[in-house]
Amino acid sequence: MKLLLVNPNTTASMTTKMREAAGAVASPGIDIVAVTAEYGPESIEGYYDEVFSVPAMLDVVRAHPDAAGVVVGCLDDTGVDAARCVTSAPVIGLCQAAMQVASIVSGGFTVVTTLGRSVPALEHLARRYGYADLCRRVRASEIPVLALEDPASGAHDRLRTEVRRALDEDGCEAIVLGCAGMVDMARALSEEFAVPVIEGVTAAVKIVESLAALGITTSKRGGYAPPRAKTYTGAFSRYGPA
Repeated sequence: MKLLLVNPNTTASMTTKMREAAGAVASPGIDIVAVTAEYGPESIEGYYDEVFSVPAMLDVVRAHPDAAGVVVGCLDDTGVDAARCVTSAPVIGLCQAAMQVASIVSGGFTVVTTLGRSVPALEHLARRYGYADLCRRVRASEIPVLALEDPASGAHDRLRTEVRRALDEDGCEAIVLGCAGMVDMARALSEEFAVPVIEGVTAAVKIVESLAALGITTSKRGGYAPPRAKTYTGAFSRYGPA
């Protein structure tokens, strides 16, 4: 069974980290195909970046029609709704997956993310997914996303400090890591602080793997119906639905 893991930014090292984490938890017989967007922003930090990352992400989804499930590798759940319109396979983003898991193993969680500009989007997603009451707070550690790829940046120490503050101040019982670039830190942080520390990549892989195994596909009635054929003009002409 083929599962597609698409990184909607263009930083290949982040894709590699996600692929390694996904492969470590995938069941036997699951083929994780991890693909980096060919164009767009090198990192997704806020609403503006998010908009320009969606077209390349949809290109990847369309190029893999045989995928049994799709994971969108961004905690902003970038373009997930649009991806669900172009495939029948189940599609999930990292935020929805991580919050779902956190809601099962704790009575409340805090999201620790990168920059303050990402906080409103994650707060919105917590409300949308029905986890506003369980999400104690969304905290920013003020780490640029690409600093997570630089061992000399001090990003890991800043993240660790923010996790400690969350546990001391928020009354949370679990931590959700608010960036795909943090995927390799979850286990160590969980052991250090003795609480569940959840990153969205592995959570999303196991959820979408289960949906695919159950034969559950994305509904094509209503909002996730295929886009209606129409003309798109200018730079977006090639995206016009056939």
